[in-house]
Amino acid sequence: MKFSYTHHMPYTDVAEAGQDWPVANKQFDPERGAELYREYIDNKVYAEEVGFDWIGCNEHHMSPYGLMPNPNLIAAAVIERTRTAGILQSGNIVPLTNPIRIAEEYAMLDVQSGGRLIAGFMRGIPHEYVAYNVAPDESYSRMREACELILKCWTEPEPFGWEGEHYRFRAVSIWPRPVQQPHPPLVMSGTSRESATLAAELGATMGVLRLTSFEGARAMMDVYREVARCNGWEPGPDRFMVGMGCCVADTRQEAVDTMKAGQKYFFEVLGGGIRTAQRLVIQKTRYFEHEDSRQNFPGLPSKIKQVPIEERIEKGLLLCGTPDMVIDQLRRVKAELGHGRMNLNIKIGNTPDDAVMTTMRHLKETVFPAVRDL
Repeated sequence: MKFSYTHHMPYTDVAEAGQDWPVANKQFDPERGAELYREYIDNKVYAEEVGFDWIGCNEHHMSPYGLMPNPNLIAAAVIERTRTAGILQSGNIVPLTNPIRIAEEYAMLDVQSGGRLIAGFMRGIPHEYVAYNVAPDESYSRMREACELILKCWTEPEPFGWEGEHYRFRAVSIWPRPVQQPHPPLVMSGTSRESATLAAELGATMGVLRLTSFEGARAMMDVYREVARCNGWEPGPDRFMVGMGCCVADTRQEAVDTMKAGQKYFFEVLGGGIRTAQRLVIQKTRYFEHEDSRQNFPGLPSKIKQVPIEERIEKGLLLCGTPDMVIDQLRRVKAELGHGRMNLNIKIGNTPDDAVMTTMRHLKETVFPAVRDL
């Protein structure tokens, strides 16, 4: 089992719950923001020492939910202070950005890191399209075309032109080229049928980025496997990454209390307006091409309501408890899904940094050594 570390870098000095999106930035204190950037980057760097195989950065806009509107800037800072961990960009929201720019910046990160980039191609949360004034109806067609263009940028040694549905370029020849050939390994979301299909077609690792049920995860993993087989290859465990919240403490009650407080802040303060915006985009547009993807999207309020922590732990959807408990929980998830990678989110909402460090210490000293051979 291999592990990836996700830290959304939230701005946690906002107290008011249920604010509309976009959130008024008058609440952002630049001096406090500078402190958080230093603390959060230090924490990401420490993840390598803990034993995480990948360190992740992601992209969100116009909200205290996360302070990474450009995750590539954070990755560049992390690269200079790490030596072995893969740099997982999970990632750039591909349909919202010039794909040539993504190809160039990802290539820079791969060269700068000596070939440690894992290139995340993400379609993004629905409301992000409102932030950048891109039609959600075009999200899937933009995603597919942009991914194809980025791959061509990395693999075509001669200048080329591009005439597509959404992108047109007279001549393209990016500098630098990636270290990893033919291109860096890819990671893509498999939350929806559309995303799982495209991930398999491109040979990307599929991420179940938020585990809401074993049944739903298995259904999307089956879609991925079927498409991969139709394209002539068989995905192994390493091609599946499952994302879960994680809190490890000296006692079960301490872990549960920490998780409860962090998730309360996450849902009520960081996520309130975002969920409302997402619901409107999903209801009013063709962000999803298939109705089952629309109904099962884990970002909908009906799917992310605050189910009691104890119930989620019982269902195996959270890693929460003492080190021995979390080891058993990881074994259960592995037995249910057969995946080879885990993506752990430890800084949930406003979880105190000392609690984050306690979890990381337990992972390093006890949990990771016990589950590496799963």
